[in-house]
Amino acid sequence: MSDTFTTKQVAEHKDVEKGLYIIIDGGVYKMDSFVDEHPGGAKILKRVGGKDASKQFWKYHNESVLKKYAPKLKIGTVKEEAKL
Repeated sequence: MSDTFTTKQVAEHKDVEKGLYIIIDGGVYKMDSFVDEHPGGAKILKRVGGKDASKQFWKYHNESVLKKYAPKLKIGTVKEEAKL
């Protein structure tokens, strides 16, 4: 869980076949194994694959959801990139 990813690397995993990574508050989560379990449906997760889903996540979930699933789904963090 100590891996660091660039946003470009996360974007490369935009679908289930490639791992379906999403970003929530700087954390990178691998969602491919969770897609079918997601109470809101697979379609929602697939729509945010490879992207920062923080805004969408916090709109429908609270911190307890993140704490519950992070140990199983979090694979690393997003590397800070220089802003030019």
